[in-house]
Amino acid sequence: MKKEDKGKLLRIFIGELDRFNGIPLYEAIVRKAHEMGLAGSTVIRGIQGFGGNSRVIHTAKILRLSQDLPILIEIVDTEEKIRAAIKIFDEMITESDAGVLMTLEQVEIIKYHK
Repeated sequence: MKKEDKGKLLRIFIGELDRFNGIPLYEAIVRKAHEMGLAGSTVIRGIQGFGGNSRVIHTAKILRLSQDLPILIEIVDTEEKIRAAIKIFDEMITESDAGVLMTLEQVEIIKYHK
């Protein structure tokens, strides 16, 4: 990827307790993104949220509900690389049986330094 370029931002919303082959799903996705040579990835742990499968709002304020807080994974790269990764991530998510939301946005890369 060039220093200044158009790219895509993939956001994957999952739960903290979602697993893939015995490890946290977010960790498996980040490892796969790294393995694929994607430009960058960040995992953000939310303090409150709910998803399509939730009957309650998970929050860090209540101990018993703080066990499955929302996780946001952000991955940036070129459209071609992100679209290839989506197919792999989708298979991982389907296999893990996680509730998920994926979004894709156009971004302008201002600076990318290795």
